[in-house]
Amino acid sequence: MATTASTAAHTSLGSVTLEVADLEGARRFYSAFGVDTYIHLRASETPSTGFRGFTLALTVSGPATVDGFFGAAVAAGATVLKPAAKSLWGYSGVVQAPDGTIWKIATSAKKNTGPATHEIDDIVLLIGVEAVKATKQFYLDQGLSVAKSVGSKYVEFTPGQPGAVKLALYKRRALAKDLGVPAEGTGSHRIALGSTTDAFTDLDGFAWETAAPLA
Repeated sequence: MATTASTAAHTSLGSVTLEVADLEGARRFYSAFGVDTYIHLRASETPSTGFRGFTLALTVSGPATVDGFFGAAVAAGATVLKPAAKSLWGYSGVVQAPDGTIWKIATSAKKNTGPATHEIDDIVLLIGVEAVKATKQFYLDQGLSVAKSVGSKYVEFTPGQPGAVKLALYKRRALAKDLGVPAEGTGSHRIALGSTTDAFTDLDGFAWETAAPLA
């Protein structure tokens, strides 16, 4: 079957900027949580209610490390949405930061094979979309490349560089269910994605802008 190659310049996710009402408070939280080197923050009062349509997920080595990050987030002021517990896929918990961003902390391991660490294997920005296949094609047309795809359920794109935040797609309602929150939400996503090429807005209203390098 013939395919048509995209003429878009190669692009990838270069940065993630969270828009927060309390900038100094958010800086303190993310420093205590231990993820401040992966994200940008900027002040915003743009209205937003309910589920913002995305989560940031930490993948770590084992349950003890999940518990360490989970405890640090809660101690810094996060709200528990799902307590850390074993599941079919491993061990995970979900918290909501004071700024409203939802974070999932997970490992595929169900037992500890060593002591807890402060190391993060991957951070994935998982955005909930209405139509995974259509959004996948949209991003291919923008110049992103796919690293992993599971039919119409899940797509993960190739990161721009080692250690960068990865981008993935999931059905919005399925993502909300996994996080333990209602799927409804209105207003701003309160997040900006940094493009290594041009600015654009995707099919679900996620805005991409010229990437700013992390300090």
